[in-house]
Amino acid sequence: MTGLGALVLVSVVLTDFAILGTSRLSTCIRAIGLQGLLLAALPLALHASWSVHIVGLALGTALVKAAVLPWFLTWAIREANVRREVEPLVGFATSVLLGTVTVAAAFLVAPRLPLPDHEGTLLVAVALSNVLTGLIVLTSRLKAITQVVGYLMLENGIFVFGLTQTERVPFLLELGVLLDVFVGVFIMGIVVFHINREFDSLSSTELEELKDT
Repeated sequence: MTGLGALVLVSVVLTDFAILGTSRLSTCIRAIGLQGLLLAALPLALHASWSVHIVGLALGTALVKAAVLPWFLTWAIREANVRREVEPLVGFATSVLLGTVTVAAAFLVAPRLPLPDHEGTLLVAVALSNVLTGLIVLTSRLKAITQVVGYLMLENGIFVFGLTQTERVPFLLELGVLLDVFVGVFIMGIVVFHINREFDSLSSTELEELKDT
C-alpha cells in the first residue's frame, strides 16, 4: 500500500461523512461524484506500474461514477425541484455519530479477517465502512434521490473490495459491474420521476399510498 493510495482511501471515508452530515441534495451529489473520482484514481495510486487493464478501469470508473451518474442525479433533483432532505428518520448529527462507529468497527474487524494479502487490510476496512455507511443513508433518509446516493455508496464499497482482486478479475467483469450500476441508477431515476409526478413529492414513504383497490 503506497502513501498516495492510503491518502485516497482516507479521502473516500471523508466523503462518506460529508454525505452523512448534510441535508442538501446537491452537496450529497457532489460528494458522491468526488468519491467516484477518488475511486477512479485509486487503481492508479495502488499500482506502481500501469497496465492497459488498470488505466482502462480508472477511465471507465471516472466516466461512470464521477461524470455520468452525478449528472443524472443533478438532472433528477432539478426536474423534481427538490433541494433538501428535510425530515430524515435519523438526524444528521446522529448519522455522523453512527458513521463514526461503523468506520471504527470496520477498521477493527478488517485486520482480523483471514486475508491472503495483509497489504489489502486498509482496502477491506474502507470497503466495509463504505458499505455500512451506505446502508445508514439508505435506511435513514426519506428522499428517493438520497437513497440512490446511499446505494451508490454501498456499491462503491463493493468496488473498493474488488480492487483487492484487480489482478485476478477480468476487465470485462469489472466493466460489467460498472454497467450494472449505471443501469440500476437509471432505473431508480425513472422511479424517482414517476414518484414525483404522481405524488408531487420525493419522499419514499408516499409509496405506502400504493394499495390495491
